[in-house]
Amino acid sequence: MGEWFQDTALSGSMLLAIPVALIAGLVSFFSPCVIPLLPGYLSYATGLSGADLANGVAGTRRGRMFLGSLLFVLGFTVVFVILGTASGALGAWLVTWSRELSVGLGVLMIVLGLAFAGWLPFLNRDWRIHQVPAVGLAAAPVLGFLFGLGWTPCIGPTLAAITTLAVNEGTAARGGFLSAVYALGLGIPFILAGLAYEKALSAISWVRRHQLWVMRAGGLMLVAVGVLLITGWWADAVTWIQVNLVDKSEVSI
Repeated sequence: MGEWFQDTALSGSMLLAIPVALIAGLVSFFSPCVIPLLPGYLSYATGLSGADLANGVAGTRRGRMFLGSLLFVLGFTVVFVILGTASGALGAWLVTWSRELSVGLGVLMIVLGLAFAGWLPFLNRDWRIHQVPAVGLAAAPVLGFLFGLGWTPCIGPTLAAITTLAVNEGTAARGGFLSAVYALGLGIPFILAGLAYEKALSAISWVRRHQLWVMRAGGLMLVAVGVLLITGWWADAVTWIQVNLVDKSEVSI
């Protein structure tokens, strides 16, 4: 298991891609597609009504809030890991055209970053599933699964960008792992909100006031990654990390 983790997560490319995936997941949570709907998601996932969440009952039902949010996160994590695994496997078939693939994926990454920042509004189409059953904890993972399948428009670019990086990784294991990291970045705020709903709302209110800048910062990060892929600097950085950080740490161990 330790050897698998080292080969999968501690390679040069993954050391660059993992922070991008984690930050992309966090930024996705703070997008206009998720934050306004957070009470609704938690209500469906926990079986508590909107009134219960508003009047402080959530604070007395932290175990239920935590379990519901955790199951919800596990549901959409399954979707992302499946997608990332398939994308990584696809990348393995295209390894012969690695340079052409990097350029093509870089261009796609730039487009997705611009869309996420709100500068390509024609790409913001809503594919979200609008009606789900409110049956509590039993449906929480199913709801999370549907949430992953029927993704919202302004988060779609970040998910597609991470899938693009998964293709670039060239193996199913790395693609799945990278998507799991993205789901972790998105899921941690959900779980924290389940544990401390009222405090989470006060923190989220600050983010909502600065939401435009959050979206633009996330979009510019994806654009920067796209430029690195197109110019070949991403591959150069991977090589440098592999030689100067990964290989040397293996020798010391």
